[in-house]
Amino acid sequence: MTRRTGHGPRPTAGRPEGSTTDQRLLDSRGDVGWVHTDPWRVMKMQAEFVEGFNDLAEIGPAISVFGSARIAADHPAYDLGLRVGAGLADAGFAVITGGGPGAMEAANKGALEAGGQSIGLGIELPWEARLNDHLSFGLNFRYFFVRKMMFVKYSQGYIVLPGGLGTLDELFEAMTLAQTKKITQFPIVLMGTEHWSGLLDWMRGSMLDEARIKQSDLDMLTLTDDPDEAVALMVAARDRRRS
Repeated sequence: MTRRTGHGPRPTAGRPEGSTTDQRLLDSRGDVGWVHTDPWRVMKMQAEFVEGFNDLAEIGPAISVFGSARIAADHPAYDLGLRVGAGLADAGFAVITGGGPGAMEAANKGALEAGGQSIGLGIELPWEARLNDHLSFGLNFRYFFVRKMMFVKYSQGYIVLPGGLGTLDELFEAMTLAQTKKITQFPIVLMGTEHWSGLLDWMRGSMLDEARIKQSDLDMLTLTDDPDEAVALMVAARDRRRS
């Protein structure tokens, strides 16, 4: 595969400064001109789906690794990302991230330096973020929902490093899809016990105790600080899928 930056994020003629395609799609304020423009946006969405399906169809077994873009290279979570990326590559997985800096960069760098496929799926943002420099292949998307579809469709599991709102979004998206049986045999590993323990305690003490979720929902998650354990869980799920 070759590195590719086919559609956004990049300056676009006629695009209001600081805005994104998603923002303009979701903003229904003002006149009703959107009635005439939104149907045509479907063609752009379709084009992103087609390009993503075409370019990712043959990557083989892959794991998505999520985490904060704000993690510095000297943060312990960056080292976790490096080790996770390398371990997944050694186990024969492609590594897919959001293609940004921080934890995503670490996982991509670890995979690439270990000789594996390192894939970044970027997103158009107001500050024109670019893909990191440790990719064997990259795609940029305008629409978050198209990008999220690619993460789920082409991954056999998620490893989630410490992160913020975007990381939580991906985590709970995967849990919801697994809970509703939209995806099956989909291991989800939380890396970093100090970071994630508070969230899990809250889920047990509030959501579980008041019967808003089941124990089986929490059982989807494995919490660990050991990259080898995280990779082993992905390998075991792959082996079950093949059997």
